[in-house]
Amino acid sequence: MIYLLAIVIGITAGLRAMTPLAAISWGAYLGWIDLSATPAAFLGNIIAVIIITLLALVELVTDQLPNTPSRKVPMQFGARIVLGALTGALLLPTNWIIGALLGAVGAVIGTYLGADIRGRLAKAFGRDLPAALVEDVVAVALAFLVVYLA
Repeated sequence: MIYLLAIVIGITAGLRAMTPLAAISWGAYLGWIDLSATPAAFLGNIIAVIIITLLALVELVTDQLPNTPSRKVPMQFGARIVLGALTGALLLPTNWIIGALLGAVGAVIGTYLGADIRGRLAKAFGRDLPAALVEDVVAVALAFLVVYLA
């Protein structure tokens, strides 16, 4: 099950790059996941939680802007893969290489699948904003569900 969760946390990185890291940070802070024996233990510190949450919120806002580049351009795509790999590794600290690979694969899936579904939703709604907001809710809910279940 944890391998599936590593893929799904990567998928959320494909939707919103910072959201899964914020969810993991909150999970560590709330005691849902134990990162205390890892180099990432600092993620459970309230200062880290606040900073990462603010970065995730900024991403949610900037994603709504019309001049925001596509998630499939190299810089955006690369960031999603890196964050998917990082968050996948954090879910499997005893087998972090597998976690990183699964998270990266999930990020690729989430990037392309998310772009496709958002495009279809935007077309159905007649504009992008409602589709983007649906994607925001799905990404946040899915990331926190994964962290809670992990």
